[in-house]
Amino acid sequence: MGRIKVTNRAKSVEYAIRDIVGYTEQLVKDGKKIYYLNIGDPAAFDFHTPPHIKEALCKAVQENDNHYSPSEGTPELRQAIVKKEKRVNGVGILADDVLVTSGVSEGIEMLLAALVEKGDEILFPGPTYPPYISYTKFFDGVPVAYKTIEEDRWQPDVDDLRSKITKKTRAIVITNPNNPTGALYSKKVVKEMVDIAGEHDLLVVSDEIYDQLAYSEDFASTAYLAKDIPVVGLNGFSKTYLMTGWRLGYAYFKAEGDQLEELKQSILKECRIRLCANTPVQRAATAALEGPQDHIQVMVEKLKQRRDYAWKRLNEIEGISCTKPEGAFYSFPKIHGVGSRWKTDLDFVVELLRATGVLLVNGSGFDPIYGDGHARLVFLPPIETLKQAFDALEEFMKKKKKGST
Repeated sequence: MGRIKVTNRAKSVEYAIRDIVGYTEQLVKDGKKIYYLNIGDPAAFDFHTPPHIKEALCKAVQENDNHYSPSEGTPELRQAIVKKEKRVNGVGILADDVLVTSGVSEGIEMLLAALVEKGDEILFPGPTYPPYISYTKFFDGVPVAYKTIEEDRWQPDVDDLRSKITKKTRAIVITNPNNPTGALYSKKVVKEMVDIAGEHDLLVVSDEIYDQLAYSEDFASTAYLAKDIPVVGLNGFSKTYLMTGWRLGYAYFKAEGDQLEELKQSILKECRIRLCANTPVQRAATAALEGPQDHIQVMVEKLKQRRDYAWKRLNEIEGISCTKPEGAFYSFPKIHGVGSRWKTDLDFVVELLRATGVLLVNGSGFDPIYGDGHARLVFLPPIETLKQAFDALEEFMKKKKKGST
């Protein structure tokens, strides 16, 4: 029997953040120490899930709350999400406007499955979180990046966004704070983007998974600023509540009248065919939202110290420059030798890994145009670990410079 045929859509799926890990396999077997700066998982470092959240999960399991739950999410969690969005972001929604998903990534998949027909275009910030690109392609759509300006703290280029809207555009994605750049979009820019969406009768998709991980007071939810423009908000529990491996997120639908009702009902059907999100984890997520929030400020302060250290070190290394991140826990430095010392940013990342064990993600994996020539790294590890990684990176860059002279 010959090989089983596989669809082109499956063969073409890419996810640079995890694809890059494949290059470590032989190095790990050879005993090389790897500095994992590739995945945004705070729970893998010294950020621990708050005790009351873990206790709620254990209690749910012990009380035999291990059955299927409603496909749209438990009533208690959906109501807790409503209260959180009002308290944190000033967004007024009802529990019926909320659908609980198995992480934000599932929400992205379901949303794009409901929006994208063959040839439809989705506008997203360049660079962006890779699933927006991969899932748009998966559903035979066309991902279109609008420019964000590195010299202006990676703020969106509103004129470029406007120029890329066509008759095939279905939605504008806003990721704020941004992954991979760590940019915090200004309220003025977000409002301009929302107004453009309104002019063209476009849906706004707002990914706000890092809404509580900002290093200034400038963050404002897109749905709060949008007023009467329809918005689908995406959020979850992985980052702020340190529940990455628990896989829970949510989507909410904010609009005037029934503008989003058909879209919501279609995504609810998708929720039904996958049955439900994890029931005990939904109990824990309810406790996360309703319980103590003290850990968030502690986490932000610790991240801010590591952000400042990483930003300073990166800009001290010859051949590297980096814009200061204002949210999330990513830096997106420019590698000036790409195109000369290294043919591509992937070549740079792979050579750095093999020489030093420092694992970054190639910037082109976040967009082949606006991510090109960059690399993404997380500043989640303790400063002592970051120091070791940056020392190795600095020595590597010095050797490469000597080798090219």
